[in-house]
Amino acid sequence: MRYGYQYVVLRYVPAVEREEFVNVGVVLYAQLADFLGVAYSLDAPRLQAFSPAVDLPALTQSLAALERVCEDDPPPGLPQHAKPGQRFGWLSAPRSTVLQPGPVHGGVTADPAAELQRLLAKLVT
Repeated sequence: MRYGYQYVVLRYVPAVEREEFVNVGVVLYAQLADFLGVAYSLDAPRLQAFSPAVDLPALTQSLAALERVCEDDPPPGLPQHAKPGQRFGWLSAPRSTVLQPGPVHGGVTADPAAELQRLLAKLVT
């Protein structure tokens, strides 16, 4: 069986007004497969070259919080949404922070988890 999916690329944006970013992760949602997942990879030397003031522990913590949202176990202070589609909507909503989602894209796959890893390799690492 093949599943339609939507995904967003997660971007590290150190200065919102400059509109410069480095891709650090991907969130993928496949409704019919009941799949919502995030994968990320932080290349510390690349991020530090891009933005010497990068706070890697804080960025890692923010990505881990998004992982918990995907798993329907959000940390305190983040919204709770029962349905994966609602969680994806929140995760993909535009925001002006150092960790931002890009535009929503779509595709079709037989294996959403494998597709998430493929997108991470193609778009982030």
